[in-house]
Amino acid sequence: MNEPPLALPALRNPAVSALLDNDPALLESLVDGLGSPLHVVLPEVFEDNVTALREAFTRSGAVVDILFAKKANKADAYVRAAARLGIGVDVASTPELIGSLAGGVPGQRIGVSGPEKDDTLHALAVHHGCLVAVDSLDEARRLAATARRAGTTVRVLLRARARSQPRSRFGMAAEELRAAVGLCGELAGDITLRGFSFHLSGYSAAERAAAADEMIDHCVHARRCGSPSAEIVDIGGGLPVRYVEPSRWDEFLQRNEPGRYHANKEIKDFYPYGGQPAVEAARDIMAYPVNDRESLARRAARDGIRFIVEPGRALLDQAGFTLFRVQQVDDRSDTDGYAIVTVAGSSFSLSEQWFGSEYLPDPELLTARPAGAEVFPACVAGSTCLESDMLTWRKIAFPRPVRRGDHLVYLNTAGYQMDSNESPFHDIPLPRKVVLRTSGDGRSPSWRLDGL
Repeated sequence: MNEPPLALPALRNPAVSALLDNDPALLESLVDGLGSPLHVVLPEVFEDNVTALREAFTRSGAVVDILFAKKANKADAYVRAAARLGIGVDVASTPELIGSLAGGVPGQRIGVSGPEKDDTLHALAVHHGCLVAVDSLDEARRLAATARRAGTTVRVLLRARARSQPRSRFGMAAEELRAAVGLCGELAGDITLRGFSFHLSGYSAAERAAAADEMIDHCVHARRCGSPSAEIVDIGGGLPVRYVEPSRWDEFLQRNEPGRYHANKEIKDFYPYGGQPAVEAARDIMAYPVNDRESLARRAARDGIRFIVEPGRALLDQAGFTLFRVQQVDDRSDTDGYAIVTVAGSSFSLSEQWFGSEYLPDPELLTARPAGAEVFPACVAGSTCLESDMLTWRKIAFPRPVRRGDHLVYLNTAGYQMDSNESPFHDIPLPRKVVLRTSGDGRSPSWRLDGL
């Protein structure tokens, strides 16, 4: 049995609404001129998110340095915005580090993470004075040797395995961590232990606060063992984004079933699209009681600890969207009760990093709904030869019949959905990114290609 479409409209930032409502002709001309799909990048919204998160941490009483997790989006515009605002960048590869430096972020504000980094990344990080998260004893020795050859000292964090996730593939277990602290003392001329980091999956504020509390314990112990500069706890990312209204999300979870998808596809696990906003999560982490007397923020202040946080998705909330031109409409209303809309592009350019799932918020038509129009149920497919190339398996209730030449917009795609899984399949070039900035005086937004 085919279930009727269930609406899951995406939340809209006012700046995004203004663009879609006031400048649809500009957006359509950009897609038609530069190609479909087209990713629209909004650095002003990114900057607003940084400001809001900074204020939340300041009000909590904690000292927190923000590093933008570059892996969440490849656009140069966001790195340049980070440089303008004086925040750092978290990188995990040589190209990401080079791109961050080229975007104006000094090495001292760049954190280098990732397991067992190669010698090229080590050398570049040492040369530019980056803060390097070390994942093993062997990596600590290799990094120290690199710094020794360069005639300098490198700042490091030791990545510990949190007690709540003992089987994680990241970080050092207790015995190895104790040995690493001792090794940092032995190699003090080459490496300076600045603190500890950890990796967590999921969005539990309680679990992240508890892991941060463990890292403070490690800092206190490291100071006693001769590393007086151990004062940093890197809590990673793990700040959620709210894409849809919570009530809509709850209804979707209750009514979700295969009949709502093309070919009765069964998807059971999704990103928590109706979850907590990042600012609230940040406050909850810092306010979480880690002992009988005080919050995490108070405990950190008492022990002289400063935090690093590495949001990616959270800083990109509403800071971009993706446009597709409709290439074909296969109306199967008489047989299946819905249509298949094929766009110029593929699901490689619009995908959720929550593996085995799809990006759920409803795509929208750029043009307004005509009065009295009937709902047009359809799913959205890519234009490759793969049966599985579906941008949206779920049936969407479009407000009017979709036609060839129409333009679809997927909102709030900057955080991983745009480019984390992109591929030049069929030898088709990767989509372009356009940076839009509003003038503030009622004129049309200015635009440029990202990277120029």
